[in-house]
Amino acid sequence: MNSASTLGTAPERTPTRRRLGDLVVLGVEAALLTAAVLVGVLLNRRGVGLYADAAPLYATWLPHVGWGTPAAVLVAAVVIGPGLRWARTARWGALLAAAWLAAVAWTLSLALVDGASAGLTQRMTPQAEYLSEVPGVSDIPAMLAGFSGRILDFQPESWSTHTAGHPPGALLIFVWLDRVGLGGGTSAALACVLIGATVSVSVPVTLRALGAADAARAVTPFLVLLPGAVWVGASADGIFAGVVAAGLALLAVRGPVVAAVGGLLLGFALYLSYGFVLVGLLALVVVVLRPTRRVGALLAALAGVAGVVLAFTAAGFPWWVGYRLVVERYYQGWAAERPYAYWVWANLAALLLAAGPVLGPALRRAVVTAAAAARSGLAGGRRGVRDRAAAIRGMGAAVLLPLAAGLAVVGADVSGLSKAEVERIWLPFTVWLLVAAALLPPRAHRWWLVGQAATALAVNHLLWTVS
Repeated sequence: MNSASTLGTAPERTPTRRRLGDLVVLGVEAALLTAAVLVGVLLNRRGVGLYADAAPLYATWLPHVGWGTPAAVLVAAVVIGPGLRWARTARWGALLAAAWLAAVAWTLSLALVDGASAGLTQRMTPQAEYLSEVPGVSDIPAMLAGFSGRILDFQPESWSTHTAGHPPGALLIFVWLDRVGLGGGTSAALACVLIGATVSVSVPVTLRALGAADAARAVTPFLVLLPGAVWVGASADGIFAGVVAAGLALLAVRGPVVAAVGGLLLGFALYLSYGFVLVGLLALVVVVLRPTRRVGALLAALAGVAGVVLAFTAAGFPWWVGYRLVVERYYQGWAAERPYAYWVWANLAALLLAAGPVLGPALRRAVVTAAAAARSGLAGGRRGVRDRAAAIRGMGAAVLLPLAAGLAVVGADVSGLSKAEVERIWLPFTVWLLVAAALLPPRAHRWWLVGQAATALAVNHLLWTVS
């Protein structure tokens, strides 16, 4: 049974009621965004330490156009027009290749609205970024062994903001690029774009492997025209999203060896961002939804993760020590002044701009479907453990993956360790939230994609975003 073809129809009584529900959620989204902007303006005028001139986004107001403007409009028109129709019937391999190329074109076009230098190269070269630390890394083992000692601020040789705020894997990526002759801002920015665009391949591959082939095709155009591409090009979080998505895709396909490789990638993701412990929720869903060899895949993946953890720990970087220190470093900076009472809900408005207006209606459908399953007796009754597990799998990847991503986002939000800048920080979860778009009626996809593209174009042309 294909989850995409069945899940979008059952939970509610009539198409009219479903459309009404979508409109209500759209209204809530508009109200949330309006409130976040207006309250942000008010707090900034009062001198409250938001450190975000265009709150809820970390950006400044600066209407502008650039060479990338016509290119971005053209890419959007092709994807929304013939691309949407073609995605429903194209050969699978050709679809994946076209999706990646289109996502690269979309991301580069948006970046070039700001210009080749300002939109790409210079995004990666400020003092706060990883590249500022690359020239000083002459000995990788020594860097790893001494990494924790340089996390805290206000001491000699403390790491730059982004480097200190992440485990050493993030810095390692750019050191490795430099070692193979791809140093500098341009190469780093292109790596962010090219790797970040792979989510348009990894997410559909995951869905198809989990028995949701129709959902995989339906969600592909939404991944291509991801509004969050504004931050994929160029920030390291684009790379992080690509690594996480690839790890989950490898965990989904058959074979313990491939699952172990997926575990290695997911283990490495733990050393890209401390927040990626929450990816475990997505990984658990993938394992549960696998059609076969769930226990074997889980053990293989855990072995891969454990191998990475042991390697970094043996090299002198205990993850848990880094986490404890990074929390202290976090409150040595702007986080000490950024008000939790604003960001705990304004973060969701920033997420909305990165995910697009389709987010709320799509998630509503996922929640309604899950609630219907619960009402039918999923949560209890006389069912055995095996029957309940089968019922959970029956909800399908298009429901469970977005819900797991949503729980991860909620956890990150309420932790207080994600005050602002989540439009890029949460990209690895945003792409999985969009999987729920497969639950929307296919005849409405074109209009939703118009809204997605318009959101990205508006953000990129009205604001000067900061990575």
